[in-house]
Amino acid sequence: MTNSDHTQKTKKLTQQVLQYAKGENKHSITQLLNTFIPFIALWIGAYLLMDVSYWLSLPLVIVASGFLIRIFIIFHDCCHGSFFKSKKVNNILGTITGVITLFPYLQWKRDHSIHHATSSNLDKRGTGDIWVLTIEEYQAASSREKMMYRLYRNPIVMFGLGPIYLFLIKNRFNRKGAPLKERMNTYTINGLIVAFALFTCWIVGWQAFVLIQGPIFFLSGMLGIWLFYVQHTFEDTYFEEDENWDYVKAAVEGSSYYKLPPLLQWLTGNIGYHHVHHLSPRIPNYKLAEAHNGTEQLKNIPTVTLMTSLQSLKFRLWDSTEKRFVSYKALKTAPQSNH
Repeated sequence: MTNSDHTQKTKKLTQQVLQYAKGENKHSITQLLNTFIPFIALWIGAYLLMDVSYWLSLPLVIVASGFLIRIFIIFHDCCHGSFFKSKKVNNILGTITGVITLFPYLQWKRDHSIHHATSSNLDKRGTGDIWVLTIEEYQAASSREKMMYRLYRNPIVMFGLGPIYLFLIKNRFNRKGAPLKERMNTYTINGLIVAFALFTCWIVGWQAFVLIQGPIFFLSGMLGIWLFYVQHTFEDTYFEEDENWDYVKAAVEGSSYYKLPPLLQWLTGNIGYHHVHHLSPRIPNYKLAEAHNGTEQLKNIPTVTLMTSLQSLKFRLWDSTEKRFVSYKALKTAPQSNH
């Protein structure tokens, strides 16, 4: 395919999905109702069942963690300005859902925008993404950096300690050089989180709050990190140096179509259609499936399923020669770096 043909093809693709990049207030309100009401009901139900047995409340806690992921997707859409038509309403709702999900709205909005603008670009890694080293970079790294990288990509650390670090530590502090508005938004959300936690503890008791909200956040955080990991860590994904990097290829080839069962797809706000989301971030989550099914060029892209996604756990390094993710075993056959 010539450069001209590729340009025409990508232009046609981006134009096709633009028709879906319109939030509908009626649909958005419906999603707020079918997300927040079940979440609150499950929380109250888990609390009431604690008087009978904590073990009886755990199934409700598990389901509630799924609804918290759905709340995060609403937060995520607000960051893209796609959930409601009004920018002001998106900002207010984004801050409220930021309190509930423990994410600083303006800070994460900025980092996530950079992630979209640089996803799969080997020369612009480091903001809003997962730490990825190429085989050559790993070979040239110091012993300490290699150890840190192996720890970071260890499933127990990434999915076990990751939610604790992300929610309780990283999200609570501003980045260096953040403007005043962003810093104040983080401080406001931190203050509201503390106030909300204290108020809930006053109502139900701190033990009930910890035993219910703790597992909800841990499970939702673990699953959320897993979803983000799978969305960009699959064998034949796309990574290129800046001079060869292409936005549309990064979206369609570097972001997965994670085909989930209908219930899980609904709970996760259709985020499995991540290729569509990266192609046009202004498409609200409730239109991603429609955009995928209505765009011919997107119907036959590689699909990741629940079973095949488990293979991503063995992917550790990017092979720039073979253009695929590999495990550490590939180091045994890879040429040694001279650095």
